[in-house]
Amino acid sequence: MNDTSKRDFLKLGMAGLATAGVMTAVSAEKAAAQAASDSVLRTALDRGKLIVGTGSTNAPWHFENDAGELVGMDITMGRILAKGLFDDPSKVEFVMQDPAQRIPNVTTNKVDITIQFMTMTAQRSQLINFSRPYYVEGVALLTLPTAENKTFDKLLAGGSATRISILQNVDAEQNVHLVLPQSQVMQIDTQANVLQALESKRVDAAAVDLSTVRWLASRNPDKYFDAGKSWFSMLYGAALRQGDLDWLTFVNTTFATAMFGHETALYDAAFKDYFGLEPPARHPGFPVI
Repeated sequence: MNDTSKRDFLKLGMAGLATAGVMTAVSAEKAAAQAASDSVLRTALDRGKLIVGTGSTNAPWHFENDAGELVGMDITMGRILAKGLFDDPSKVEFVMQDPAQRIPNVTTNKVDITIQFMTMTAQRSQLINFSRPYYVEGVALLTLPTAENKTFDKLLAGGSATRISILQNVDAEQNVHLVLPQSQVMQIDTQANVLQALESKRVDAAAVDLSTVRWLASRNPDKYFDAGKSWFSMLYGAALRQGDLDWLTFVNTTFATAMFGHETALYDAAFKDYFGLEPPARHPGFPVI
């Protein structure tokens, strides 16, 4: 093939080659055969279903709806992978696991992947591979829609009179004082009690996950209000075993296509349903993934 022919070949592109009859169909089985023999990509395709480790008790990430169906943003990400593997989002088995099992179940091959609101850290990445992030979590402020000081500006202006509830942890007070430096911080033993303190008006706002604020405020606008402030970004990613480049590349490609490419329907519907927001518009041109 001379240089001119090569240029024409490249310009024609994949779609053009298919139209011209140059390409032949590639089945999932043939594609799997190209992966390393011990790759989860090949194992999952041969098995005919994906096995995902996750939870069932934390809305909006993984929980049972009124019909008893397992739903949530993590569940949607699993279905997105199943659609990429089999063109069928239902070909996935969800294995319920405790948060402490998220890494062990991946490293011992009990699950193909863990998708369970897992914060990406350098320490964890020494044990497993993380997928590209599929959500950026943060801390946010939940208030009451009837409160006079329901917005962040009002809470900030309240100074030392502003009271904030937060789940007890070593950095709790420091994290709140990053944005409300003069506030009173009430550390509480459970997330349910953090919210109860707000509902009983013992505090002016509850500092909880941004996803929790969006979920509660969008589902119960007469009961909860998003004060409009979030901070302390944390990346959520799926966990995969190390040493499997074929599987990691497939997962990252599928997630990227579902969030930024031409197959965003599942991701967009879940983002709107669970967070009450429309995803930002994607514009062709310069890549932002």
